[in-house]
Amino acid sequence: MPDAAPTFTNPDRIAARTIQRRETKMNKLLAALVATTALTAPVLAEDVKVFRIGILGGENAQDRMNSYQCLADKTSELLGVETKLFAPADYNGVIQGLLGGTIDMAWLGASGYAKTWLSDPEAVEPILVKVNTDGGYGYFSVGFARKDSGIASLDDVKGKVFGFGDPNSTSGFLIPSIEIPVETGATMTSGDYFGEVKFTGGHEQTIVAVNNGDIDAGVTWADGLGNWEDGYQSGALRKAVDAGLVDMNDLVQIWKSQPIPEGPIVLRKALPEATKVKMTALMASLPAIDPDCAYGVLSGEAKGLMPITHAAYEVIIEARKLKSN
Repeated sequence: MPDAAPTFTNPDRIAARTIQRRETKMNKLLAALVATTALTAPVLAEDVKVFRIGILGGENAQDRMNSYQCLADKTSELLGVETKLFAPADYNGVIQGLLGGTIDMAWLGASGYAKTWLSDPEAVEPILVKVNTDGGYGYFSVGFARKDSGIASLDDVKGKVFGFGDPNSTSGFLIPSIEIPVETGATMTSGDYFGEVKFTGGHEQTIVAVNNGDIDAGVTWADGLGNWEDGYQSGALRKAVDAGLVDMNDLVQIWKSQPIPEGPIVLRKALPEATKVKMTALMASLPAIDPDCAYGVLSGEAKGLMPITHAAYEVIIEARKLKSN
């Protein structure tokens, strides 16, 4: 797999077949690895007493915990130790947990990974990335509003209230805060173009706030595949639909970013190598061995997971540097 970030366009038929063959072979190999390494799990108890999984914001804490419980159970069975789930109130809680050694694994957004790496390049290592049903690993920041609000584009939000999710979210802040000013010719400071700019606390909070009319428009994330009416195939909108929080027929898309590289699943570098191998194998094979569990963990439909390296996120790291200047 290439180390550099791709252009996130759909592969042609030949490339798609090649990717599918590679993924099928990898899934078989990793599934076998999980089965084999599970036999030696008790040995790890001396090295890892508790394995801790951090869950980024996006939904309320209980829903996040419920979606990940199946993964926690599988992890405990594989490693032979207790597995704990942590669902902090904001993205920074997971980032600080990884940096401080109190969280061992998490699925970060690209911006969250960038912040973690910029804070300590030796804290975590990216291992896998979610692959969409079209074979790519890009997604989008999507701007949306209520259909009955009369807002159909960014032009219609001028002077109104616009919502971001979390300062450490890629699609919920970083990318739209760079791309939207290019389109509006104004900053994201309240009163410059938008009447007020608010942080809602997360993707689910933004969706609910727009749906309830508490803010006029906002941004969230989606893979951009499938139908708007379903909340696309995966992402925060799909999770909100699945939870019965919104009817997509009440909402309208008003903006869409350029493709964004999906964030990585990361492991703490200081973990024992055997633990890292086992957890990489478990995560990579999860869609094959338990599709329902993978659906909840990966926020909707996915083709699977594939290896990823730091190089894929260098462009996002540069974007975070730019925003901090």
